[in-house]
Amino acid sequence: MPDRESPPSAPAPEVSARAAALPQEALRIASGYAFSGPALQLGALLWDGQCLPDAQVRVPLAMLSRHGLVAGATGTGKTRTLQLIAEQLSVQGVPVFLADIKGDLSGIAAPGRPDARVEGRAGDVHQRWTATGFPAEYYALGGIGRGIPVRATVTGFGPVLLSKVLRLNRTHEQSLALVFHYADSKGLELIDLKDLRAVVTFLTSDEGRSELKTAGGLSAATAGVILRSLTAFEAQGASGFFGEPEFDTGELLRTAQDGRGVVSVLELSAVRERPQLFSTFLMWLLADLFHDLPELGDVDKPRLVFFLDEAHLLFDDASEAFLEAITQTVRLIRSKGVGVFFVTQTPKDVPADVLAQLGNRVQHALRAFTPDDQKALNATVRIFPKSPYDLEEVLTGLGTGEAVVTVLSEKGAPTPVAATRLRAPESLMGPLGQEALERAVARSPLSERYARAVDRESAYERLERGRGAKGPDELRDAAPGRGGRAEEEPSMAERVVESGVFRSLARSVGRQIGREITRSLFGTARRSGRRRR
Repeated sequence: MPDRESPPSAPAPEVSARAAALPQEALRIASGYAFSGPALQLGALLWDGQCLPDAQVRVPLAMLSRHGLVAGATGTGKTRTLQLIAEQLSVQGVPVFLADIKGDLSGIAAPGRPDARVEGRAGDVHQRWTATGFPAEYYALGGIGRGIPVRATVTGFGPVLLSKVLRLNRTHEQSLALVFHYADSKGLELIDLKDLRAVVTFLTSDEGRSELKTAGGLSAATAGVILRSLTAFEAQGASGFFGEPEFDTGELLRTAQDGRGVVSVLELSAVRERPQLFSTFLMWLLADLFHDLPELGDVDKPRLVFFLDEAHLLFDDASEAFLEAITQTVRLIRSKGVGVFFVTQTPKDVPADVLAQLGNRVQHALRAFTPDDQKALNATVRIFPKSPYDLEEVLTGLGTGEAVVTVLSEKGAPTPVAATRLRAPESLMGPLGQEALERAVARSPLSERYARAVDRESAYERLERGRGAKGPDELRDAAPGRGGRAEEEPSMAERVVESGVFRSLARSVGRQIGREITRSLFGTARRSGRRRR
């Protein structure tokens, strides 16, 4: 193989002299990708059935915070495109988050293996391929799988996301938000699912029924729906996803000692049969970042690029409040330096308001075997700028590892549509071996922090201890301390929030007013003492 090239973002202020011999239309397209600043290399232009390696297709590093879409039918190479982009972001010092649905992205930490296909692809696009591994951390949702456990407290997860997981309708979602409001205002920490069950049960009991009278109350029928949904959810083994220590999403912003961005790989293959759960947890990670990161405005490079795989699962059966929250989060998180890429089969899987915000698009091949396939193909063609390509023909004829690309230029305008033969990833295109993965997890400084679940006193214990009292406020003086922390800070019960009016519940589910807990668009919460990077 040839020697390794200069870093993939090396500026290319003008089209190469050899590219001047390209056909006129191909030269015009190539000129649209000749950026002056740092950029990631995607591949080489395809024109009239030929790969033109002198016409490189690139994406400006600064524009990756403007979000993107990677789409295409199963088996067309979407996963390798994620890997290719993640590698180059890491080189540029940008951390990356990858949701590993199929379990084959863990190999990003190991050098790739040269073979005839890799060498052929590298030769086609003039890529100086060198086997390289990249710094990675491995996570597992709730500790199910091999990786550092990722958990959330019920309080932190919030009512909007939890309603999506429990498949509650709008009325039940609003009632659940009222339960959270009550727990927030009374200092009843909802750490795990038994805490939530205890609060719902208390609020429909003789001693607790009056607590929500001024806010509309919680009917026994609605409470029954919520409790039954919780029971079914727990029966699926979901209890382990909620608890402490809660994962600090600031961990996703780390860089390695050599300056490269850490690639955070969340293994989801062990929970892939629970799509509602894992897709909503991905949104919790993003919403938590949105809530806590400071405003940066336009940045020279993203602070983090977050890939949401199987993105269509986020929108299936989603409530109006949930869809509105996704749209607002995507619209606003760009100014905090976070780029979000939705990964799915067709653009029609993403609501129009979200799709309109995705400035960088990599569309792999589509199939047109059925009338629905044809509709999806027609809809995909319409989202691209006008081009000299017959996009219907191109999109159905692309090979594996080829895609139609348009990105935002350094001025923020869409680049010309470019059919592209993509580069080959330089890390291992497949899963890391089990022993190597276990070693990587064991060596991680995060393992000790998150590996062991902690069950401290929270709403369930307080309510159990207070049975027969008029309400949880009476426990304030009797509540014991929480281990060593009792001497250092008052308990949550001693810092009860005097909340204001529960306002506009239908429009802003889960948003609370109070000193203890503030909630984001998604109703996610952050306590004042939580560590942030």
